Amino acid sequence: MTEATTAPPRKAAKGHESKANATPAPAVTRAAAVLDALAESATGRLTLSDLARELAIPKSSTSNLLQALEDAELIIRVGSDYALGVKLVELGAAYLSRRDEVKEFYRFCEQAPLLKVATVRIAMLDGDNVIYLARYEGHPAVRLTSNIGDKMPVSLCSVGKALVAKLHDHDLEEQFPDDLALPIMTANSLKTGKELKAQLGAIREQGYAFEDEESTLGVVSLGVAVPTRGSHGPSLGVSVTALKATFSEAEREAMVAELRDLTKMLGNPMG
Repeated sequence: MTEATTAPPRKAAKGHESKANATPAPAVTRAAAVLDALAESATGRLTLSDLARELAIPKSSTSNLLQALEDAELIIRVGSDYALGVKLVELGAAYLSRRDEVKEFYRFCEQAPLLKVATVRIAMLDGDNVIYLARYEGHPAVRLTSNIGDKMPVSLCSVGKALVAKLHDHDLEEQFPDDLALPIMTANSLKTGKELKAQLGAIREQGYAFEDEESTLGVVSLGVAVPTRGSHGPSLGVSVTALKATFSEAEREAMVAELRDLTKMLGNPMG
């Protein structure tokens, strides 16, 4: 690593240490600095040594701080590295529920001809799962599906398939090898990584994903990825869920059109 790339972190470390010394709760300030450093990292991961250098404090003190953050599920350990934890998504969801973007999401759904009588959600990609960040319930609501904060394997939901369709092929091969056994919830669930990848070409071409009773019998859904700003932005998507008994092919195209309008309005609410 060159001097040019290591110099900025040292400057940041002095700033973090100076700020920590000036605050009445230096441990909290340092914990926030850890989260900031991980969020700003190009890879999303940093080692104990990296973080100790960033905070300009001994490794032993940094280790105790990281253990506390890990116990609180605010960070996770990935081998010898540390990364942001899923708990932050849960906190972010609580924050988002009070933001104007999510209010606009609900207002859009209330006014959309088809979405207003369906169940619509925003989800975030998290490895092999999605986490639901917001949910609009039309009337009648489809209550047999996931709620805010719930996780769902990507292969079992339309929004998950729409999001993984955006990944590069080499990442898909690594994450979903052909012989990978996928979670199964119904007879329609995709069973292997090969089956999942076989659907992605069509999803990329048509711009949306369809889930046909793969997580819940009698329930179908359509998913569309939300455009993101920048390569490091979170992968977000929206989906609409409906009862299969009342779902038609004509309704499919109209719902997809409304979902696309919704994604254009949302842009990237967490960016």
